[in-house]
Amino acid sequence: MAEAAVPAIEVTPAATTVRHTVKARHEFRGMRTAEHYFTVPLDHFGATEGRADGSLPETITVFAREYVSTAHTEADAEGLPWLLFLQGGPGGRGNRLASLGGWSKAAARDFRILMLDQRGTGLSSPIDRTTLPLQGTPGQQAAYLEHFRADSIVADAEAIRTALGSGPWSIYGQSYGGFCALTYLSFAPGGLKEALITGGLAPLSGPADNVYRATFQRVASRNAEYFSWYPEDRRTVERIARHLRDHEEFLPDGGRLTVERFQMVGSFLGGNTRVDGLHYLLEDAFTESLDGNRLSDAFLEQVQGIVSRLPNPLYALMHESIYGQGQASDWAAWRVLQEHPEFSPGATPLLLTGEMVYPWYFEQDAALKPLRQVAHLLAAKSDWKPLYDSSRLAVNSVPVAAAVYRDDIYVDRNLSLETAAAVRGLQVWETADFHHDGIADDGEAIFGRLLGMVRSAGPSASN
Repeated sequence: MAEAAVPAIEVTPAATTVRHTVKARHEFRGMRTAEHYFTVPLDHFGATEGRADGSLPETITVFAREYVSTAHTEADAEGLPWLLFLQGGPGGRGNRLASLGGWSKAAARDFRILMLDQRGTGLSSPIDRTTLPLQGTPGQQAAYLEHFRADSIVADAEAIRTALGSGPWSIYGQSYGGFCALTYLSFAPGGLKEALITGGLAPLSGPADNVYRATFQRVASRNAEYFSWYPEDRRTVERIARHLRDHEEFLPDGGRLTVERFQMVGSFLGGNTRVDGLHYLLEDAFTESLDGNRLSDAFLEQVQGIVSRLPNPLYALMHESIYGQGQASDWAAWRVLQEHPEFSPGATPLLLTGEMVYPWYFEQDAALKPLRQVAHLLAAKSDWKPLYDSSRLAVNSVPVAAAVYRDDIYVDRNLSLETAAAVRGLQVWETADFHHDGIADDGEAIFGRLLGMVRSAGPSASN
């Protein structure tokens, strides 16, 4: 494994100065990597310029890792076009690849892959219960977090593209990364050669309630499907729920496992590659003890990894804001839940939930408790800036292809098709073969198909 330090490079894009440093390079398992650090403005849009109280920092760090196949010589690799990968989330750092496989193997044949840690995640000025209080009061923290949505992520990407000396580049957006791709097409289409989107066509307007009314129905259907495969798990889930109502059980971090937290294991239902893992989790549930049957340590350890937001608190803080455009989310998922009593923690049979975020997260998760006040401020914020420009999307000229998963429980198929129809030239591949984690299932084929679609038809193609 090789490593080399590279001196900082000063780059000046059109709008602002961005400092770019490559700190290390490595070569292993058929790929070369380079670690890029960029110093970018916190506020690309000037809203906080000249703020006298100094309550917000002027700049933040954004990290991205470059991956190149060793099938290309170093000299040849320098001439490859860039592909920017936009990860799901919000709050998810870029993938750490141990080798090229799936979609990355396919992409590395023709591209230099840039894996972005979106601001606030990974090594990009990360946000958590220890770093966020550095910004001051809950109100100041909320003001800071206003700059961590898709519009700022796209502005970072454009600053990075300029710093790298790239012309218009290709982007690949998975899930929330697809939402970011739509924002890119709205506000900086000149920076794009082509866009690929998987499971990530966001609704272009609100309110967020519409999203949850659709996805609660899909989650209910997915519960029914799962328990038809594993009817014995229906009984296990009921047994766990009864046990949690009658006994205190604690996760390894000391937090109590409540019925509503247990329902969060429904995150397994959102994929083909991991849905059957729910069965393996549930079969570990109980063990014998001097006090009778208890939940096993193995089960509790696995559940903690699912229900704790310690690694990605930004997901809980910012999740509903990704739908906010001129209106408050006001805990939309929690309000819509009241319309679906079948998802209540007291319901029998008990249903498992999806990716929804509820206010009680900030009461029961130790990683989120210190962030409770700022979470409520963000939920009440009613003046979120627009994330999309429908008029510009209607005359889009960038080739775009999107995979829409018919039974996706996170990004609703019907809402996705409405968005697709509003973007000129966007080509849809609708399939029931995959769920939200399609690129983990057969990423190489999915990437190849979408790339072929944008390369074989221009932006004038019909939806």
